[in-house]
Amino acid sequence: MGKASKKFKKFFKIGVGMFLLLVLGFFIYASDYYETDEDAVEIISNNKNIRREDKLTIFSSDEPSDKALIFYPGAKVEHTAYAPILSKLSEEGITCVLVEMPFNMAIFNYDAADEVFERVPYVEDWYIGGHSMGGAMASKYASENKDKVEGLILLGAYMYGNYPPEKALTIYGSLNPSVGEKIDYKENVVIIEGGNHAQFGNYGEQKGDLPATIGWKEQQDVTVREIMDFIK
Repeated sequence: MGKASKKFKKFFKIGVGMFLLLVLGFFIYASDYYETDEDAVEIISNNKNIRREDKLTIFSSDEPSDKALIFYPGAKVEHTAYAPILSKLSEEGITCVLVEMPFNMAIFNYDAADEVFERVPYVEDWYIGGHSMGGAMASKYASENKDKVEGLILLGAYMYGNYPPEKALTIYGSLNPSVGEKIDYKENVVIIEGGNHAQFGNYGEQKGDLPATIGWKEQQDVTVREIMDFIK
């Protein structure tokens, strides 16, 4: 066996070993995610207007709505953690479609909205939004599909991509200043005093997040009110 062949085999083994370590590291990273809390689990269990279809959870109202919101969850957050806020929106007459993402990260399926539209055929006006990374990926989708959605809703997130700010609603907590630092537009920006990053969902405290000085119900109630004003 020649020297070149031996070197190739050596480098090949090193390359395979590094690849396997990267894959293992990713799976360890992805498996450490924020789980849905008991409040959200209870809502899912007791709400007759929530149904599951493959990777989608659909929140409907008692009366069919012609407006709907496609929602992308935050990174490493179990998707069902957003059941409380989406249930509140559905009670106000907005059908909500929550998308479960691969490895709990919207970055791996940012165009998941394409699979949603035909599932709820009675909807005329579609909106898309999300929390944190989910909001960023919803923004990317909206910027590439302006003809498919009426507007964009960002929770604890900022615009990513070229989308008209006047057609977007950005909401973040005053205790999540890093979001505000990255916003270079003024249209439809709402700051919830005392709110933080995590309380748009129900998954407990998030690493690096400041403690909120208001409860999660209050933060989500304000959010729902602002979304309804924006949509209607």
